[in-house]
Amino acid sequence: MKKSHGPSLKATPIPLKWCPICKGKAVTKRVFHELPCTECHASGWVSAETGEPLPVEILVTQLGLMLNIYQQRIITLERDWPRASSAADQYSQNNRRGAGGTNYTGD
Repeated sequence: MKKSHGPSLKATPIPLKWCPICKGKAVTKRVFHELPCTECHASGWVSAETGEPLPVEILVTQLGLMLNIYQQRIITLERDWPRASSAADQYSQNNRRGAGGTNYTGD
C-alpha cells in the first residue's frame, strides 16, 4: 500500500449523472416561464453516488475534466474515421453505374 500525506495532487473525475428534477436541462419549466434548477445549481448534473448537488467550485472542475475527456474521445474518433475522397478521385475511378457496367461520371 502506497503511503501519501495530504490531498491528491491530481484532480480525479467524480461520477456524475443528470439531475432528476430538471433531467439535465438546468432549468425547470413553470407555467409561463423557465427558472434555473435549484437542486443542481443550474448545471444539470449531480453526484452519481449520493444524488446531491456538488459545490460550485468542485462542479466547475468536474465539468472541465469531463470536457477534456470527451474532447480527447472526439479527436481519436476523427483520427480513426476514414477520410472522404476528393471529387477528382471519385471521377477517375470506375463506379460501374453506367450502361453495361461502364463508368458513370454524371456529365
